[in-house]
Amino acid sequence: MRIDGNENAPIIIEAEKEGTHSVTIYKATEAHTGPIFISGIEGQNIKPIITKETPLIEFIGNSITCGAAADTSEYPCNSGFYHDQHNAYMAYGPRTARALGLDFVLSSVSGIGIYRTWNMESPNMPEVFETADFQVNGKRKWDFNKINPTIVSIALGTNDFSNGDGVNPRTPFDSKLFTERYILFVKQVKSHYPNAKIALLSSPMVTGENEVVFQNCLLEVKTAIDKLYPNETPVALHFFKSMQATGCSGHPNVAEHQLMAEQVIPFFKEML
Repeated sequence: MRIDGNENAPIIIEAEKEGTHSVTIYKATEAHTGPIFISGIEGQNIKPIITKETPLIEFIGNSITCGAAADTSEYPCNSGFYHDQHNAYMAYGPRTARALGLDFVLSSVSGIGIYRTWNMESPNMPEVFETADFQVNGKRKWDFNKINPTIVSIALGTNDFSNGDGVNPRTPFDSKLFTERYILFVKQVKSHYPNAKIALLSSPMVTGENEVVFQNCLLEVKTAIDKLYPNETPVALHFFKSMQATGCSGHPNVAEHQLMAEQVIPFFKEML
């Protein structure tokens, strides 16, 4: 259900038949679209769903993790606004979490990387990770006491490897800087979640020679973090199979996110 800015009209949810129904609400777009506030829920005989505490996995990433440009069921590519093709619910992360019976949260920003964005030198994920809206000058800080993830999955790097937009100056990918910044970011994450297991994921969109460089960088990050934290669970690595994604602007579509989820479900199951 598409929610426009400043819209305060009620959203009507109609069941197809009588009886008892469960309603769950997920935000299908990333934080950059702005927050959604629920002022109240009205209905007949409403009762809260009784939920048990389950392990939680946090997925840190970019547009792929957001489920951006994946769903053209309502808005074809190159129509509407950028976020109209978002479907975070059907992205590989939430699919994986549901398959394993986990709770989940996405901390993802389209176009962002470890040390630069897809077409500019900044911002980067370490700069915005601690804000609630993932904006460099975000005034509201995220309360890291809200969640206690069992696993933190980090899938960043696609945009660091990007060739840019041809408009803004773009230096060649710097593997040394990327690795150094990635190590610092993992330390930043661990400072907030000291008990979480860390997983580093590659990208199905980084292919050819860059894929080899990317994998070697992640191996270096793992080696460094494992050495810094010898008494903790070693960092886990997963390298996605490369794909020719067919979603909008070369992103994985909903069906391809399912293929990605099928790759990482056994990986995260093993971590649990």
